[in-house]
Amino acid sequence: MDKETLGTEGSKKLTKEEKTWEAVIEAVLFTMGNSVELRRLAAAIEQDEETAREVVLRLMKRYDTGKRGLQIIELENSYQMCTRSEYYDNLIRVAATPKKQVLTEVALETLSIIAYKQPVTKVEIEKIRGVKSDHAVNKLVEYNLVYEVGRMDAPGRPALFATTEEFLRRFGIGSTQNLPAADPVVTAEIRMEVEEELSEVSDLIPGKGTGDVISEPEAASKEDSKEDSIQEEES
Repeated sequence: MDKETLGTEGSKKLTKEEKTWEAVIEAVLFTMGNSVELRRLAAAIEQDEETAREVVLRLMKRYDTGKRGLQIIELENSYQMCTRSEYYDNLIRVAATPKKQVLTEVALETLSIIAYKQPVTKVEIEKIRGVKSDHAVNKLVEYNLVYEVGRMDAPGRPALFATTEEFLRRFGIGSTQNLPAADPVVTAEIRMEVEEELSEVSDLIPGKGTGDVISEPEAASKEDSKEDSIQEEES
């Protein structure tokens, strides 16, 4: 049987309408470039989300079975068409070599904490690591691996950080729910540290007592004045 007639079960013959749906979703993903939410794919073929999911999963299987240079990946209930990483060396022969983003051990350690404990503040990260982490967090933000997702309702309203969709793409993870299980001992230590941090967050703001509020401009000023020493420590 021709591959073009295969469904998700490997035997179902596709109707003309189903083939059209596949073609539409393929065109949308190719044109958009970035990830597209399932609800938008459903709107494109004027069907419900469950039907759209079946179509895109069938299309994903077709690309994988055919060993094509492109693939479709799932990212938190969204889908994206992209090139396969194994062809990177071939691509850079004809395309400009992208700037390589090197993640240091410090950055990877910080990223791991954010990934498993998100949303999390810099203070919580520093409590777990035992050292200042401003420079590492700022680098991760610059690399679009983490972003500021909101503010904690606590003195100083510290920023909360979480991983981005780019993080999922970079590490080949469909969802943060699919992160590898952390070492139980390490997880217990992190949980204990974070719980302690949350209960004492007001006491952990430098130069401020319980009940005092540090303004965002003041906090930014303090961070800027320490940037040089932080970078030396991180390096």
